[in-house]
Amino acid sequence: MTGVPASAAGGTSSANGAPASAGSGAASGGASSGAMSGSVSGATPSGAVQGGASGVPGGPRPARGAKVVAAAVNQASVWNIANFLTMLRLLLVPGFVALMLADGGYDPAMRSFAWAAFAIAMITDLFDGHLARTYDLVTDFGKIADPIADKAIMGAALICLSSLGDLPWWVTVVILGRELGITLLRFLVIRYGVIPASRGGKLKTLTQGVAVGMYVLALTGWLATLRFWVMAAAVILTVLTGFDYVRQAIVLRRQGIAERMAASEETEA
Repeated sequence: MTGVPASAAGGTSSANGAPASAGSGAASGGASSGAMSGSVSGATPSGAVQGGASGVPGGPRPARGAKVVAAAVNQASVWNIANFLTMLRLLLVPGFVALMLADGGYDPAMRSFAWAAFAIAMITDLFDGHLARTYDLVTDFGKIADPIADKAIMGAALICLSSLGDLPWWVTVVILGRELGITLLRFLVIRYGVIPASRGGKLKTLTQGVAVGMYVLALTGWLATLRFWVMAAAVILTVLTGFDYVRQAIVLRRQGIAERMAASEETEA
């Protein structure tokens, strides 16, 4: 009986983690081969095999070790190209401000360097989100740092321009007030869903970037007139898209409340 392979008897061999006592107990009790195979196979459920194999050389790693490895992989994923671009944009903010205010803020060369820093920041803004979504590089750090970096570079540019007298303060207040307000609104309604970025919002961001960039440069003549109209278009888009986001937030909240009430009524019924 001991020479019969476990596979032939319908059971599992002791090499796969079957307790030796289960097999010996069945044999010493004079049980038949069918009873012994049933006791052996019944003594080695899949959970027991996996649990007992942790002490066997070459067996699977313990669950605790697997969690540690998974945590290390998730931590390493924070250091990706999308987050690198976001951090680069944050680091450009103080450099941009220093260049804008150098020599009283009216040195054409320094303003050109400031424009270059602003342009790099806006370009990275276009790519980091796309890379994160395309290559599955979305992280909690990126979700928090990306909007902060966006608001930081735009806010720094607007405040510098207004402090230098190149841009009316009311324009800065309208744009920054809208950006901060919509960001807060997104957090308030996130329990009901996410407000997606609309085409109008993307066009607004692009127009704002072009307009602010033109104001950062020391432009004269017809280019100075052109930047005025580009900024006017940016302000109009800022206000219109702000109202549209408010409308979406109200609709999203109503739908979320209605769905919760319907689910509650079904549960009570």
